[in-house]
Formats: sequence, structure tokens, C-alpha cells
Amino acid sequence: MSVLLHNLSREREMENVHLAVEEEDIYSGYNDYNPTFDSEELENDVGFQQAVRTSHGRRPPMTAKFPGTAIGARPLATAFGARIPLASSMGRPMTGAVQDGAARPMTAVRAAGYTSSLTRGSTFDPLGQSKGPAPPLEGKNEDTPEEKIKILEKKVNDLIEESCMAQSIGALQLALEKAKEAGRKERALVRQREQSGNAEHINLDLTYSVLLNLANQYANNEMYPEALNSYQVIVKNKMFSNAGRLKVNMANIYVKQKSYPKAIKFYRMALDQISNAHKELRIKIMQDIGVVFVRMGQYSDAITSFEHIMSESPNIKTGFNLILCYYAIGDRERMKKAFQKLISVPLGIDDEDKYISSNDDNDSNMVIEAIKNDKLHQMERNLKVLAEKYIMTAAKLIAPAIETSFATGFDWCVDIVKSSQYIELANDLEINKAITYLRQKDFNQAVETLKTFEKKDSRVKSAAATNLSFLYFLEKDYDQADRYADLAMTADRYNPAALINKGNTVFVKQDYEKAAEFYKEALRNDSSCTEALYNLGLTYKKLNRLDEALDCFLKLHAILRNSAQVMYQLANLYELLEDPQQAIEWLIQVLSVTHTDPQALAKLGELYDSEGDKSQAFQYYYESFRYYPSNIDVIEWLGAYYIETQFCEKAIQFFERATLIQPTQVKWQLMVASCYRRSGNYQKALETYKDIHRKFPENVECLRFLVRLCTDMGLNEVQEYATKLKKVEKMKEIREQRVKSGRESSSRGRREGSAGSADSAHSSSTKGERLSAKMRSLPGSNEPYEASSPKEIDASYVDPLGPQMERPKTGAKRRVEDDDFADEELGDDLLPE
Repeated sequence: MSVLLHNLSREREMENVHLAVEEEDIYSGYNDYNPTFDSEELENDVGFQQAVRTSHGRRPPMTAKFPGTAIGARPLATAFGARIPLASSMGRPMTGAVQDGAARPMTAVRAAGYTSSLTRGSTFDPLGQSKGPAPPLEGKNEDTPEEKIKILEKKVNDLIEESCMAQSIGALQLALEKAKEAGRKERALVRQREQSGNAEHINLDLTYSVLLNLANQYANNEMYPEALNSYQVIVKNKMFSNAGRLKVNMANIYVKQKSYPKAIKFYRMALDQISNAHKELRIKIMQDIGVVFVRMGQYSDAITSFEHIMSESPNIKTGFNLILCYYAIGDRERMKKAFQKLISVPLGIDDEDKYISSNDDNDSNMVIEAIKNDKLHQMERNLKVLAEKYIMTAAKLIAPAIETSFATGFDWCVDIVKSSQYIELANDLEINKAITYLRQKDFNQAVETLKTFEKKDSRVKSAAATNLSFLYFLEKDYDQADRYADLAMTADRYNPAALINKGNTVFVKQDYEKAAEFYKEALRNDSSCTEALYNLGLTYKKLNRLDEALDCFLKLHAILRNSAQVMYQLANLYELLEDPQQAIEWLIQVLSVTHTDPQALAKLGELYDSEGDKSQAFQYYYESFRYYPSNIDVIEWLGAYYIETQFCEKAIQFFERATLIQPTQVKWQLMVASCYRRSGNYQKALETYKDIHRKFPENVECLRFLVRLCTDMGLNEVQEYATKLKKVEKMKEIREQRVKSGRESSSRGRREGSAGSADSAHSSSTKGERLSAKMRSLPGSNEPYEASSPKEIDASYVDPLGPQMERPKTGAKRRVEDDDFADEELGDDLLPE
């Protein structure tokens, strides 16, 4: 028994030793596996097979502590002797089973929205609508510092945007107010961040945007000191990267202030802070430096800048500026070289041929139509037009300077242009050559130059013929003007300038209906042709179609808002339409444009006089006299006004001025003497009448007043002057009888003459009438000067005060006569558009 116990205890000890060794085996357990993952026995798993067959993946009801199958859970022994309950007959765990107190995640075995509760009579509600509306969202708490900061940042950004939008529409003051408000909000934002302990999270980009916008708005409102201070704040802050570029803006302000040395300094500082990688920006700054040097008159420094640009990145504007600098210093050879560089600058634009459809492909034609007038093509056209403008201007500038004569210089420019990409400009240069001849008053050379274009293409021929027609029209050679106008229309029927010139030649022949048709056709071809519209209005006025003329000039006024001629024509039309108030309003507008126009002032005085407003009429007549003291009509009205208001002493100065202007007209000297008599200065009046009698010894009125004054003053000379008066009156009667007899004889000859001698009788009668008219208008054989008519001066001897002068119904000469064919009215511009 003891032996058995001893053996048993020994076996137990050995067993313990063996177990200890197995626990220390670190490689044990690698061959063990969980039967749950044994896929070979799935066919014998009743629970799995039943789940596969059901439509919703339902499982049999759970019968154990852990979910299991109908077979029940079986323990599984491990190498350590532990037992793990299985979820199914094959040891496969149940989906969604709870193990060790934790639920496994849902798998895709159960479809979304389908639950086993449907078998118990519940309704199908995959969206959970039967549970009622969702609870309201939890409101955002705006009282927290973070939310306040976010709201304030948004307000600052909105103010900056509103400021920029206001500036874009021209509301500069509003833009500045918004920029200032954004600055105040941004400073409040910084203080709030510092109070909340987030000073290190300050938004530097927002601060930069606020300061930059404020500086820009100050500059836009021409508040240059404030703008410079704002830019200086940004530039001096080292935390802002690339702030040195803003020195360009500061330099631009100095240029506007004409502080050119400071502008140069800041441009160069900005240039130093921009790397060579930004080549285009550096070129623009150097170009600004060159322009400032030009304004300072330092052409050599400007040439250095422009030459560097033309060697690095040539462009049209810099090439033109370089030519101007060479012209300023008078360097002929370098002008030529610069002009050659200018015309060789590449524009970087495509050929116009690509916008012409060359096949029947509808798709390609649609694309061509779409891009024919898009923004890119418009930019290309504008660039080409600008280049042609600079080249033409440069050629016209240097042509007289590069050679001994301007004609040789023009020929050199034409040859250079013909060998370049701007070959079509050569003809325009030739036309400009003709215009230069015109400026030098060499009309023959101008005509000869323009005639050379008669055999060239239609566009150039039309332009040359238009200018020739205009030249002949100015010389009043209307037949040649009409011929070349027809030639210009034949070459280009849609040339509005040619149609205007044709209408002008018809206008001077008084065929107004036909002229109006040509002007209308010119307007149909070019609705913005102001010359055609102006001439059409004049034509309608000639045809007495005043309403249509008024419509033309109103349209023209909408185009040319500050044209004094158009406004004067409107005033004249309203006067013809018997609307003086409207005429006065338009004349006042004329004076708002031309403040010192004496004719407009005089016309306004005439209208106020016709309305009975003497004080306003006097004001405008007197202003007209101040600006143009040689207008006889104005002088006569002012003198009559002072006589009418019993200020004869003041009237004397006006009639004396009229005497200086028209010394052969005796009536002004008689009016001076009459004013002396009216003012009671009889001695001065007598001396004046004696002086008039010496100049005009056969003037009846002067002798009558001499007799009257000598009688009143008791002088002995009265008999002498009375004798002279009788002699002069007798000579006057004899002269009138001769005129009367001449008229009677001529009329008798016309009545008694036969049909064959009708022409000769008419000729003698006409001569007789001319002679009588001439005798009436001219002084007698012994009169050295013309005598005045009694109708002009009422020299009634009965009135003791002398002649009573009626107020003259004068009308100041219009500033633009209806039938004046000045260049501004009916002539077309010499430069063809």
C-alpha cells in the first residue's frame, strides 16, 4: 500500500515536471486552430444551411447562454486544457453574438432595412419615419470667443469686397469709407484675439489686405500723403513677404506729385527687391524709369533704360519712346536705327487669314465665326492698330529730320515700311506726305502726290480722290471737286467721306434735295459720321424743313455734347420756330462752352432786346463789346441805349469808336456832335460840326445844324453857312432831276422799242438804273465822302434838341452763317478714316 502511494506520488511529481516544461515551450500552439473557420464541415452545419435557405437569413431560436444552433454548443479543448463553448454545431460563432461581454460588429448577412421583427407584424419602415421628426439641430453658441472672432473676420472680408466693388463702379468716396471701416474692424479683431490669448494666431493675410486696400483707396481719391503713409506701414513690416513691390505704387504717387527724383529712387528700390525670375515686371519698372527721365528732360538716361528694354524684351511703346528721345537730342542715324527696330518688333499675333473659312466644313466654320470677334481677336486688333499708330506717328515725326528735305525723309520711311510686315502703311505715309505739302502751302505738290494714287488699289484710290475733292472744294473749283468725288465713290461706294464731298458739291449748286440724299447715304454707311449729320441739318434748314433739321441737330448734340456750333444751330432753329426762350437757353449753353464768344453774346443781347428785357440785353451787348470792340452793330445799339436812357455823355465814346472804324461814314460824327448838343455842350458841338463840314462840305444835315447853332449862339457865321446850305440843296435838286429824267427816258425807250431792239433797250435801262442807284448811294462830284441818308439820321430842323435817333434794330452777326461752307461745316477731314 505504501509502495503504491509512493509510486503514485512520484508519478504526480513527474507529471508536474512535464507540465512545467510544456508551459515554457514558446513554439507550442501553432498547430492548433479554431474549428469555426473549418469550411469543409459547413455542409453538415444545420444552422448554416438553414440560414442559407431562408430569405432573410433567420437563425433558429437561441437555446444556450450564447447564441447557437439546434445541435448546441460543444466545448473545445486546447493545448492548455481550456474549454471554449462554440456557437454552432461546427464551432462557428453566431453573427452578432455577444462574447466576453462585447457585441461583434454587424456583418452584411442581414440586409439594410430588413429585420426579423417583420415576422411579428411590424410595418416596413426602412427610413424610420414612424419615429417622428428628428430633433432640432443644436444651436451654435455665438458667445464663445472663437465664434466672435470668426464673425468679425467675415465682416472685415465683406467690407474689403464692398470697397473694391464701389471703386470698380467709380464710387471712390464710398470705397474709401468702406476701406476705413474695414481697418477699424480689423484692429478690433486683433485686440479681441489678444484678449482671448490667441495673439499668435493673428491673420497676417487679412491685415495685409486691409492695409493695401486702404492705401489704394487713398491714392484713388488723390489723398497722396495718407496713401504713402499706408504703403509705408506695409513696407516697413518685415512680417509681410514681397511687400517691397509696393514701392512701385509709392513711386507712381510721386510721379503724380511731380516729385520725379523720389519716383526714380523708389522705382530703383523696387527693382532691387524683384528677382530676375520676374523679367516682365522688371521690364515694366524700367520702362517707367525711362518715362520719368523723359519728363525730367534727362534724355540720355532715358535712352539707356529704353535701349536695355529693346535689347531684352522689345515692345512697340518702348521703341516709340526711344525714337522720341533720339529726336529730342537730334541724332539722325540713331533715329533711323530706332525706326528700323520699331517696325521689326514682333507683335505675337496670328495672321488674319485664319479667321477666313476656306472649306465647306460646317464645324470649322462655326468655330471661325465664334472666334472671329472674341476677346482675344479684339485684343489682337487693338494691338495692331496701336502699333500702326506709333509707326505712322514716328514716321511723320522723323521724316523731316533725318534728311535734308522732308520729301526725301518720307521716301526713306516709305521704303523701310514697304520691306516690313506693315506694307499697307506705305500708302498712308504717301498720303501724309501730301498733307505735309498742304501744311507748307504747297498745293500743287500736294495735288500731284495725291494724283499718283489714281492707278492703285481701290482703298487707296478712294482716300486720295476724297482728299483731292476736298482740296478743289476749298479752292472753289467745284467741277474738279465733283469729278474727284465721283472717282472716290466709284472706287469705294461705301466711303462716307466721298459721299459727303459729293453732297457738298451738290449743295453749292443749290440742289438741296439731292444733297440730302448723299448725306443720308453717308449716314447709312457710317451712323457715327457727324459731318454728314451736321450737313443734313443745314440742308433741311435750307429746305425750310425746320422740324427735321432740329431733329438732326438734337441727335448731333447727343454725340457732340460740347460742340458750340451744334448748340448755336439749335438756338437759331428755335428762333426761326418763334420760340425765343428755347433759343436763349441754347445760347446760354453756347456761352458755357465758349465764354468769350462776342457773336453769341451779341445774339443773346438781341433776343433779350426782342423780349423787352433791356437790362439783360445791355449786359450781353456790353460783354460782347468788351471782347470785340469793333462790331458796328453792337456799338450802334449801345450808343442808342445810352441816348434813350438820357446818358448822352456815355454814348459819345461808342460813336467816336464807330468813327474810327468807319471814317467815311458821316453819320457817326454827326451822332457825336448830336450827343454834345443833347448834353448842353454847345461849344464842343459847334466845333464838331465845323470839323464835319471841313470833311464833308456838301453834307446837308451838317450845314443845317451849323445854321441852327450859329443862330442860337448869335454868331456872325450864320449867313455864310446859310448860303452854303442853299447852294448844296440846289445841287441836290438838280441831281435828283437828272436821275428822274434818266428813269423816264429809259422807261419810254422800253415801251416804244420793237421786239428786235428789246435787248438793247433793256441794257440801256439797266445801265440807267445802275447809274441812278450809284448816284443815290455815292456822294456828288464835289463830295469827298459819302453823305448819310435822312432815313438813317432824323435831322429835323424843328426839334430844338437836334435829331432824335431811333433805336437801331440790329442783329449781331451769327457765329455760323447758314451758307458758310467752312471746313468745320461741309468739308471732310483730310486724314481718311
